[in-house]
Amino acid sequence: MILVVLGTNDKPFTRMLKAVEDAVKSGDIQDEVLVQAGFTRYESDCMKVIDYIDQEAFSEALAKADVLITHGGVGTIMTGLRQGKTILAAARLAAYGEHVNDHQIQLLEAFESKGYLIYMKDLNDIRPYLKAAETFVPKPYVSQRDHMASLIENWIDEHVKK
Repeated sequence: MILVVLGTNDKPFTRMLKAVEDAVKSGDIQDEVLVQAGFTRYESDCMKVIDYIDQEAFSEALAKADVLITHGGVGTIMTGLRQGKTILAAARLAAYGEHVNDHQIQLLEAFESKGYLIYMKDLNDIRPYLKAAETFVPKPYVSQRDHMASLIENWIDEHVKK
């Protein structure tokens, strides 16, 4: 199963859904596709499109998914990384009215350069990214939360008078 997540941004991301649907119709995607579309209004006869998935259903869908296709939202990406999912991600772009700026480009470039995901730069043809996903092994995510908390505690101990 492929889970497609567009997040909760109030702007549509129709380009992403059209690209995925085209891949389904061409046979390049043969798996079941479940879409959490958010504010993007989209009807499809070959993908199950839901506006929002509650947290429990989202967790279940992500656990079942072989591939996560998502917008460049940090929350969705981090959730997928924690579960070791193969992630294909595309940036919402201001030029298409999908976001207020293009910050997702830098975010996805950084995640891709570290080996965490495949950045789909061109939504006109996602076949090369789908092919790459067949053999892609994402770098395991290792939380640095405890290390960061320790650094902060040490700084406070050294710099704040008791």
